[in-house]
Amino acid sequence: MHSGAAPVHGAPCWVSLATADLEAAQRFYAEVLGWSFRQGSLGENFSVAYAGNVPVAGMGAIARTMGVAVQWTPFFSVRNADTAASRVRERSATVAVGPIRMGEGRTALAADLAGATFGIWEGEVLSAWDAGLVSPPARLELRTRDAFAAAIFYAEVFDWASDEGRCEVDYQYEAVIVRVDGRAVATLRGGAIESAPDPHIRPRWHVSFFVDDVDDATKAAVAAGGAIATGPSDNPFGRTARLFDPEGGLFTVHAQGRQGFD
Repeated sequence: MHSGAAPVHGAPCWVSLATADLEAAQRFYAEVLGWSFRQGSLGENFSVAYAGNVPVAGMGAIARTMGVAVQWTPFFSVRNADTAASRVRERSATVAVGPIRMGEGRTALAADLAGATFGIWEGEVLSAWDAGLVSPPARLELRTRDAFAAAIFYAEVFDWASDEGRCEVDYQYEAVIVRVDGRAVATLRGGAIESAPDPHIRPRWHVSFFVDDVDDATKAAVAAGGAIATGPSDNPFGRTARLFDPEGGLFTVHAQGRQGFD
């Protein structure tokens, strides 16, 4: 995950899929998103997905060995993984794994008070994910019950809107936009119901990837053994669809609409 880029503390710095079958996941996402893959620095059970020459995401065959669900997880850059994990626990949220050494950094998996899973990363980041220079290559959106309560939690954990970091918070109607130097890097939206059985409305971080044609990507996902959660449909940000991969990993595809999340 490292490249020498100076990370922006508190900003999204990576997304990763925990899967049970790495080869099958690579075949599926290559068919649907056109990605290519290279083995990462963490060993044969991990790979990095590329859209052209841009590293977009990681994949790891860790669902069984670490006892975690098959799912996409966003990671946020922190100065000190132990401090960030302590802040999570102090607010009665959960640290499920770590902090542990991984490659040349340290990481942990956690869940916020509503149960949405996220990761923390202490270390260098890839230049394509350097929030100080570019918008992230994946859209990140938290769907939760109370966006403003969630924003307070994450702000306290990651020093958003403080003198300690560069992440600014813009409060809007039923949404909170997190920005770095004016660029949107994440959105928190309210309205999800924690007890709802439908996985696309339970509190969770949604990871969305750009495709040239949402309808074609949706058809490709079904043909490759995936399923449709919602859509395709149009919204103010462009055309989107929420899809399941064959192992149940939920992700979103979007056409190029307005830049940002607001």
